[in-house]
Amino acid sequence: MKQKKPIRVLHVVGAMNRGGTETLLMNIYRRLNHQQIQFDFISYSSEEADYDQEIRSLGGSVITLTKTNSIREIYHAIKHYGPYAAIHAHTLFHCGVAMTAGYLAGVKRRVSHAHTTKDEGNSIIRKSYKPTMRLLIQLFSTHLLACSNHAGHYLFGRRGLSKQTYAYFPNAIEYTHFLYKDHKQVEQFKREEGLSNQRIIGHIGRFIAAKNHQFLLEILKACRQKDPTVMLILVGEGKLQKELQETAKQEKLDQNIRFLGLRTDIPTILHTMDVFLFPSIYEGLGLVLLEAQASGLPCIVSEAIQPEADLKLGLISRISLQEGPQYWADKIMNMVYKREKNTMKVKAAFEKNGYSVSLAIAKLMDIYISDSGGVYEEKNIYRLL
Repeated sequence: MKQKKPIRVLHVVGAMNRGGTETLLMNIYRRLNHQQIQFDFISYSSEEADYDQEIRSLGGSVITLTKTNSIREIYHAIKHYGPYAAIHAHTLFHCGVAMTAGYLAGVKRRVSHAHTTKDEGNSIIRKSYKPTMRLLIQLFSTHLLACSNHAGHYLFGRRGLSKQTYAYFPNAIEYTHFLYKDHKQVEQFKREEGLSNQRIIGHIGRFIAAKNHQFLLEILKACRQKDPTVMLILVGEGKLQKELQETAKQEKLDQNIRFLGLRTDIPTILHTMDVFLFPSIYEGLGLVLLEAQASGLPCIVSEAIQPEADLKLGLISRISLQEGPQYWADKIMNMVYKREKNTMKVKAAFEKNGYSVSLAIAKLMDIYISDSGGVYEEKNIYRLL
């Protein structure tokens, strides 16, 4: 008997590097039964991305396109690699291009997904591009998803949020990976990085303007006045990293900073920190904030962080960037001993707020393949896991 081919879903991304959206997708993709359902990814990067090899090993395709605003390219990709049960775009206003191509190619389920609350482009062309793309998104999407209502409002507009096709979609993480502290690994990490017996503040994120790394240096300076041994650890890569490293050197802060690059041992690193800092200028949700809370780590965040990121564990403190680095430093010193150690309480918060991968898969399967229009039956979900 001939084996039935898996259902295929096409995700449209910029590149599958270790960002919040991409990590969310991989958390979901890894858990699927790949003989039953497969993900393919359209990428606009000519370079090999962090997750590309793993995607291929799981049976998915990474489809590299070159013209970002070409409906034709996506259309031909769908026809060549499909058929697809759904197309799911994560590329802000570019979702309008993907949704139009999906409609023309006959894909029945077309999902636009909002992940951020701001677009850096501000040219005259960009200003006309946004309303055009928003119109295409509303015309050709069958479903609208957002990691926060603020992100949804930014991409879809007020009219989009009022549609029956709109839904809040909590970002999912494998939170159990972060719950428990491996004392040996944490101590080994501290020894390797010269962090033993020191107060450690940290941040995880790409070195881009939105993450506000320069403000982190100002905070470090203020903290060092209170405790000269305080250390700042920064995880990530990006175009502004070299500039920040040079500034740290000029300000004589380099002895108090560790630039760790991209890492796979994030649970260990989070358990090393005393306070997590997230002073973003704008943010969709901040997946790493969920990971930090799963680790029981106190977090100090800017007013740009969406309220949906707070699991109500008493770990999140929101402070305006206008308060300045000295105020942030004072708050840090007050929070260094406020880690949440009750793992059952943390687990309950994740399940209550819908941030588990199993719940995320259930919602997506309902969109991609369910004909019921309601919640996808649990027995069918586990067939796909």
